[in-house]
Amino acid sequence: MIEAKRNPEVEWFFDKPGKWQECYQALRDMVLHCGLTEELKWGCPCYTHQGGNVVLIHGFKEYCALLFMKGALMSDPEGILVQQTANVQSARQLRFWDLEAVTKIETVIIDYLKEALKIEKAGLKVPKKTTSQFEMPEEFETVLTDSPELKQAFYSLTPGRQRGYLLYFSGAKQEKTRIDRINKSIPRILAHKGLDD
Repeated sequence: MIEAKRNPEVEWFFDKPGKWQECYQALRDMVLHCGLTEELKWGCPCYTHQGGNVVLIHGFKEYCALLFMKGALMSDPEGILVQQTANVQSARQLRFWDLEAVTKIETVIIDYLKEALKIEKAGLKVPKKTTSQFEMPEEFETVLTDSPELKQAFYSLTPGRQRGYLLYFSGAKQEKTRIDRINKSIPRILAHKGLDD
């Protein structure tokens, strides 16, 4: 493969001080070696093929990672890809805690990068869950049962708006918070508005 060029717009990410810099640089070298185009998206180095997002490098407090945009389609023979949360449908992470963790599996990382690129070149898409496959919090189900008007308004929303509310409600760990979110959202739902409209 032909090594891709480094994008000057992304250099600040690799030059800024932080505990993941050695890992970032090693991951960058591997990704560029696979011939992907380096861009800056969402404040992170994102690597694309003919405009399609393939993988990005990002970091958190506990770890840094390669995020494969269509990781759900990858074979993952090593069983090392991580789904960030239950609601993440497509992307999967390869996580690292130090430079040794990166260099130890360099050939595996390159194999995964090649597979991700192959998936992008093939134009494969991750099938999206339907609204009915999203968890409906019990508290919201009760409210819908008690209010036919609200139920009709909710189901007349677009599937994307319905999913937005369901994710927002179920994202609260405590029952009280879920109930508060539902109660605050009722006027918006009745006005046929999405969470962010």
